[in-house]
Amino acid sequence: MDNIKFKGVMPALITPFDESGKLKQDTVRKLMDMELSKGVNGFYICGNTGEGPVISAETRMNMAEVAMDNIKGRGVIIDHIAAADMHEAVRLAKHAGNIGVDAISSIAPTFFYNYTDDELVDYYKAIADATDKPLVVYATNLMKSPDITELIKRLMEIPTVIGLKYTRMNYYEMRKIKELNGGNINVINGPDEMLICGLVMGADAGIGSTYNLMPDWFSSLYNNFTSGNIDAARADQYKINKVITVLLKYGVNGVINSIKCAFEMMGYDMGYAAFPANRFTQAEMESFKSDLLTSGYDITKRL
Repeated sequence: MDNIKFKGVMPALITPFDESGKLKQDTVRKLMDMELSKGVNGFYICGNTGEGPVISAETRMNMAEVAMDNIKGRGVIIDHIAAADMHEAVRLAKHAGNIGVDAISSIAPTFFYNYTDDELVDYYKAIADATDKPLVVYATNLMKSPDITELIKRLMEIPTVIGLKYTRMNYYEMRKIKELNGGNINVINGPDEMLICGLVMGADAGIGSTYNLMPDWFSSLYNNFTSGNIDAARADQYKINKVITVLLKYGVNGVINSIKCAFEMMGYDMGYAAFPANRFTQAEMESFKSDLLTSGYDITKRL
């Protein structure tokens, strides 16, 4: 079986919702249509950028349903189903399978507890048992295994596990993982600011938060790299990173607020980041817009 099911670039899609947590369905469709028109290959929904861990299961399932209804064969949908409650994660995994997503994904349950490798393997087995859809492990620095490569090797023995979203900074480690299973493992780069590094070390694809705002730039980077135009791909990454620096400056909760604010200024009805994240003040919005322009990202030309 070929495990390399996902290539290209996939935004970790922002989830627009109102103060009560109700999904803004029209905005979801508008965002997806815009980003698909800029060359992305699909979407990773309800992950950390999509605020999945802090919004209701009902909103997450609604998001998955709208995304699946709107994609219409134009790309892929990977649904992140991890939840604080294991029963809810299984429920979300079953729902994802029932509506026909291309794959499910889950971060390891290590936010508060340092689970052993055996316990992590048991967790992913339980998720895999909930659906026959491919499973993409989500590996971050919160995965506290003493040997991540060995853990991924064990997880690849689960029949539906095809690979991982690698959101760690050790590219030597990434390469060791990419060599597992004779290279038949789908490795997807996570750090936006280092997509070119991941591609150099064998990543098949990229998933990221800031892809939402720069889908064409990330598509250009990927296409330049895969066509052998490394100098152009490097220039793309440098251009992207100037914008990421601004997004991080204003993103005290990561870049979610920054991205939502930028889309608001472009006319998208984004709503709120999940409580207790605060909306930008008017002064912050003006300063943010100015800094984006200085970085090379002109809001007025992205409309």
